[in-house]
Amino acid sequence: MKLDRPVPGGPCWAELGTSDLAAAQRFYAELFGWRCETDPRQEAGGYTVAHLGDAAVAALSPLYQEAQPVAWNVSFAVSDADVSARMVDEAGGKVLVGPMDVFDIGRFVVALDPGGAAFQLWQARTFPGAGLFNAPGSLGWVELMTRDPARAEAFYTTLFGWTVNTSEHYTQWGVGGADFGGMITMDDKFPPEVPPHWLPYFAVADVDATTAAAVRADGTALMEPTSVPDGPRIAVLRDPQGAVFGVYRASDEG
Repeated sequence: MKLDRPVPGGPCWAELGTSDLAAAQRFYAELFGWRCETDPRQEAGGYTVAHLGDAAVAALSPLYQEAQPVAWNVSFAVSDADVSARMVDEAGGKVLVGPMDVFDIGRFVVALDPGGAAFQLWQARTFPGAGLFNAPGSLGWVELMTRDPARAEAFYTTLFGWTVNTSEHYTQWGVGGADFGGMITMDDKFPPEVPPHWLPYFAVADVDATTAAAVRADGTALMEPTSVPDGPRIAVLRDPQGAVFGVYRASDEG
């Protein structure tokens, strides 16, 4: 992505809700080299932050609600979570959780877009979000999978003011023209039971080696390493607990 830090409207954080926190920590530590630290406070509920060096890059947590799926979730930075939550409702989405304070670090919302894809809003206080983007092991792209792209475009541009760069095969989202993600229309190749969702992509030094490592660690390659014309080499993986994520290596990286 062209963003290298959290900015209003842009992705600022990715967090995994998992059925086996210890196993997930081992899997992603092996895959990305993450150092995981679990918040010891009881009220934090096992929330675990993954680091590369001193930079926080993502989070892992137990499932907090019975109906919560095992999945990666993407948070977008906002200046006022309460105002943004009202805008979600007005634009045809649905607020599921919040707005609520998370200790003194920020204010948080979980929402659904009109197509049913879950996403999160984050109003930073002491914690702005990820401290590293686009480097191996860190978030580098986010992609919306939806069955109603026209409605999704209208919703997100209303909510966040995103710029839209549409080509014949792909739509890219941006903040002020700085692209950070894209949108794919879910066609017949997607089983009907797969819901619309946001898919985070993490940068890696070698997509093929990372895919092989994921499979050795009991993960699954849902999309084998593929080179996108005039774009990056990518793969889509599933961790042993069932959470789906992407990896990529930009074509201009050395």
